[in-house]
Amino acid sequence: MDPVIVVGAGPVGLTLALALARHSVPTVVLDEGPGKDEQRPARTVVLREDTAALVERLCGVSFGGPDTGARWGGWRSMRRKQVMRQLTFSDEMPSPLHVPQHVLTGALRDAIVDERLVKVAVESKLDTLEQDASGLTAHTRGPKDTWWRGSYLVGCDGPRSTVRKLLDIRFPGRTAVERHAVAALRTELPWPGEALLHRSPPWPGGGPEVTARPLPGGVWRVDWLLPPRGDLVTPDALVSRVRETLSGWCGATPPYDLLDTGVHTVHHRLARRWRSGRCFLAGDAAHLLGTVGTQGLDEGLRDADNLAWKLALAWHHGASGALLDSYQTERRAAVAARLRAADQSLPVLRGGGGLRSYVPGAARGQDALLTDGHVGRGQLGAPGAYADSPLSPGSSDSTVLVATEPGAPVIDVAVTAPDGSVVRLRDRFGLSQFLVVLVAPGTVVWDRRHWMKAGIMPRLAAAVTALPAPAELLVAESYPGAAAHTVLLVRPDGRLVTALNGVRPAELYAAAEAALGKAVRETPEKGRAKGAPREDGGPKDAGAAPGKPGSEPDDARAADRTAHETPGSDAKGGRAAGGEPSTGPSSEPKKPSP
Repeated sequence: MDPVIVVGAGPVGLTLALALARHSVPTVVLDEGPGKDEQRPARTVVLREDTAALVERLCGVSFGGPDTGARWGGWRSMRRKQVMRQLTFSDEMPSPLHVPQHVLTGALRDAIVDERLVKVAVESKLDTLEQDASGLTAHTRGPKDTWWRGSYLVGCDGPRSTVRKLLDIRFPGRTAVERHAVAALRTELPWPGEALLHRSPPWPGGGPEVTARPLPGGVWRVDWLLPPRGDLVTPDALVSRVRETLSGWCGATPPYDLLDTGVHTVHHRLARRWRSGRCFLAGDAAHLLGTVGTQGLDEGLRDADNLAWKLALAWHHGASGALLDSYQTERRAAVAARLRAADQSLPVLRGGGGLRSYVPGAARGQDALLTDGHVGRGQLGAPGAYADSPLSPGSSDSTVLVATEPGAPVIDVAVTAPDGSVVRLRDRFGLSQFLVVLVAPGTVVWDRRHWMKAGIMPRLAAAVTALPAPAELLVAESYPGAAAHTVLLVRPDGRLVTALNGVRPAELYAAAEAALGKAVRETPEKGRAKGAPREDGGPKDAGAAPGKPGSEPDDARAADRTAHETPGSDAKGGRAAGGEPSTGPSSEPKKPSP
């Protein structure tokens, strides 16, 4: 079968290619650039716990070292001269990961060098895209005009996406919602290792808001909030801001080395459709956000994580159209909720003056909103749950409530793997189609080979083997909010499908089928899904379909679900991110026959 074509070699495109490779799916990454990243110290990204774990897992490296990014020791927010809030990060409250974007992209590219299933074609600008019943054909311009044949295509080519334009998908929203002057500088500040949000700083010309976030090597990224449509920021004006800010924080301007500067403009946009037949949008090609501390790259990486396992099922087994449609339904709704939360917060946070500023507690409430956005909590910062996902199996008398709601990311607890080793639950994401986690207190004191044949384990192991997609059985000493013998079904992207009160083979099977986007077919035996194991753990129905997920043919219709959209007009122009050179599948400027 033809490879998946990924357009754009930025962090989202490279992450998607590596995630697909984990599922044994070949990809071709089309990179418009020369395969080298410009090193911009002021261009950094902040990743939350789940997205940082995703890229670390795919790259096989640990970020947060002397050269690979910073994990903050704490967070403090100030208003004028008063400290409003202080947080100390710990295992219970993990720190965000702050990393230069070229370091993140470089680590992803290094991982791709050793990945035989991923090829990167540099200086390959997409200009033509055609779909047919069995796949699609794309044409790129560059040193060699090339036709590419693929099974699916994902546009990860940024806010001015060529893929989105070729698919004629609108990109409505708001322009210049926020604007920031940015500087990366090496200096010493009074709170080493802590990030700072300073609102209404007391020195002249301090502006409405300044943020300082540490990087390795004594480097800080400093952001000054600017009027949305103010004057251009000249180099002299920016140097004056640096001196005034450092003096205000330190009492006098300390020695500093200015490494990089820039102006960052934030837009809010949401593509109307994220799927059109065999083509998909992800990352900035599908959405733009980033005000009040939110991070657009976080959502782009979650796009890649959500889409990878679904495309893998389609590539290997011909997944149902419902499964592929669910990418747009889940991810677009999650990003739309984030945009709504940011849009609703902006008038409160940026309105200024008026009676609102005299309401007791208003300043602390505003500070709480901004803190949530920056550190990854609440509606502005925490990863959204897919509460209304079409892949949800629904509830029954056997489903139970745990600390994680269905559709939300599971908590990273310690689990015992099939080889008997104790690992983190997140380490198992993406290695199988499903994870089945049994909560069994006390098992940690026994060797796995002893309890695998005792109690409920044989029955649960048989039920896991009979699931309609490959699954791995793990055992946890505990899980927040879960009683003993609770069974959790987890998707490859770490989202909870359901929690059951004990071993329920038929319900576990039905939940797995629902998570695969397959309709549950009723049978005379108490509504049991066809092909599901009986409650006694016996064999599946005679004549049931083989245990391969998604046997239905792909529905190539474009999905156009309704969701929140902000008013505005379509974006213009576009350029994909950089990539790494590799040999492409074809260099002949001749279109292949269908």
